[in-house]
Amino acid sequence: MNKFDDRKKSFEKKFVQDEELQFKINSRRNKYLGEWAAEKLGKSNKESYIQEVIKSDFIEPGDEDVFRKILNDFKNASINVTDSEIKEQMKTFFERAKKDFI
Repeated sequence: MNKFDDRKKSFEKKFVQDEELQFKINSRRNKYLGEWAAEKLGKSNKESYIQEVIKSDFIEPGDEDVFRKILNDFKNASINVTDSEIKEQMKTFFERAKKDFI
């Protein structure tokens, strides 16, 4: 039974580590996305805006909350950016963020 308990703890530890890594990668992706959007939006306080983008990811599970925030900010600023352009940037920045940690 001891080997089973050790194996279980090992899987639990790996799961926690994987979830932490995924959280860090998503947060870094959101930072990069916020920097990109802040530049396009002409934000004077870029750091504040980047934090808004990062925090928007805590509204609901998944990436749709971040996507909607960026899309709405562009619409409110009358900047024409397509859904596919935002999603493509999200993918690009996710890969970049993954390289930062792996």
